[in-house]
Amino acid sequence: MRLIKVLVLGVVLCLTMAAAALACTSVMVGKKATADGSVLVSYTCDGWYDHRLKVVPGGKHKKGEMVPVYHNICYQTRPGKELKKVGEIPQAETTYTYFHVGYPIMNEKSVVMGEYTWGGREESECQNAIFMIEQLQVLGLQRGATAREVIEVMGELAEKYGYADGGEALTVGDKNEIWLFEITGPGPLWTPESGKPGAVWAAVRCPDDSYAMGSNRSRIAEIDFDDKDNFMYSSNVKTVAQDMGWWKEGEPFVFHKLYNPEPYGSPYYQQRREWRAYNLLTPSVKLAEDAAEQYPLFQKPDKPVTPQDLMALCRDVLEGTRFDMTKGLAAGPFGTPTRYAVTKDMKPEDRKGNDWNRSISLFRCSYSFVGQVRDNLPEPLAAVAWFGEDQPITTCYMPIYAGTKEVPESYNTGERVKFDPKSTWWAFNFVGNWADLNFAAMIGDVRAEQKRLEGKFFAEQADFEKKAAELYKKDPKKASEMITKHVDDNMKLVDRDWWALAWTLVGKYNDGYRITADTMEPLGYPTDWLKAVGFGDQDAEPKK
Repeated sequence: MRLIKVLVLGVVLCLTMAAAALACTSVMVGKKATADGSVLVSYTCDGWYDHRLKVVPGGKHKKGEMVPVYHNICYQTRPGKELKKVGEIPQAETTYTYFHVGYPIMNEKSVVMGEYTWGGREESECQNAIFMIEQLQVLGLQRGATAREVIEVMGELAEKYGYADGGEALTVGDKNEIWLFEITGPGPLWTPESGKPGAVWAAVRCPDDSYAMGSNRSRIAEIDFDDKDNFMYSSNVKTVAQDMGWWKEGEPFVFHKLYNPEPYGSPYYQQRREWRAYNLLTPSVKLAEDAAEQYPLFQKPDKPVTPQDLMALCRDVLEGTRFDMTKGLAAGPFGTPTRYAVTKDMKPEDRKGNDWNRSISLFRCSYSFVGQVRDNLPEPLAAVAWFGEDQPITTCYMPIYAGTKEVPESYNTGERVKFDPKSTWWAFNFVGNWADLNFAAMIGDVRAEQKRLEGKFFAEQADFEKKAAELYKKDPKKASEMITKHVDDNMKLVDRDWWALAWTLVGKYNDGYRITADTMEPLGYPTDWLKAVGFGDQDAEPKK
């Protein structure tokens, strides 16, 4: 044990610090818990990850063809994170088209996928393994036609070639069901020649009438090894825990306690988001808001969940609670929910272990989406990813169907170190940053545009899907063209209108005024804030 800790301590400290700064949130909902019988998944990609949305075509492949395996796939707009080839594996005979951003989100077979990091034990890291989670996602979506198949593909590949990273989780859904998949490494002493599995993983099926969420700590609880319908796991999930002295035969086998007993971050870094999701979707269940221990993974919603409910969840900044990010001095005079990262040396001496409250919507989010999968539509229409660039609270969610063949160029381009008016991501990032100058004033303009555009997309959804499904029966190729054009038109509309919103905000809000064609209204500062910062104190006569 001492040797293992020495080998990995330095690497793990770096990875854990990075993970705590670049952490994500995902929610999954079973089909009997939704308003339309769809399977739902949401995902916020909270860090400097590749924002460019690409459609990667599948196809037939020749025997003997090999596939390169890379590290840093998800960071390809980030300086110092060059793509690194670490190996190769045999190609599958057939691969499916999938949709790639920093992390893959969907394939043409209507499998959708969210992600979050949970760190794990320092003893689990493995430098002899080749897979990181994003590469497993790519191969899973390319080779799996259902959620179960995708999990089986990822599990088998990780066991054979090794999983290099700490703990990761994926929410994997299809037309009928949705699963939580969690994986960690086998430890630094594993080698491909050992004959042992190169990863430890488990998956649990979300009950159809329930939902669950994860936010940077392992969430799988006790595994029922006799229930093959609702649990999947690696062959070594017990033996690794037993060999490391974490578990004895006869004890309950609680996955998160064994493989992630000490989640990273402050005590409430993960818990606050978990509490908020359950608080919004099941307010009748009075969960303790200050309990740092795990909540039950699955809950039944008080009312059927819609895609719009998950969009609102993604946008949440704890408004209306005692943790409201738009309130207090930290929100500034204009109620911004943004809280920039604070390094340990910046923190007060008695607050070294603390951090800001962590809301689900986060300023550093690269993109987010809500996946909606139905079993009553043909394959190209069954899944729709409601996709949004940059932070959820100021994004616009637009529909992208599983049968989409390409997206506008403005969505798959753009550098993150250089402002680029040809990149749609920059329109959203600019609006988000500009709104922080006076969030209380500008968020109303942003929400009006969200309501207008998203309202249009949802209003058109049923009619469009009906016409496209009818055309698909007659001519699948023309239906594909119809779907791609519909997506292209909507995405171009969002690009055009969000840039228009950006320049509207620049003209309407500047130099402390709200400016319209008829008025020039001084926005000033809230009276309570002026009192709190000592407005007028310098004019007071000094005491003698």
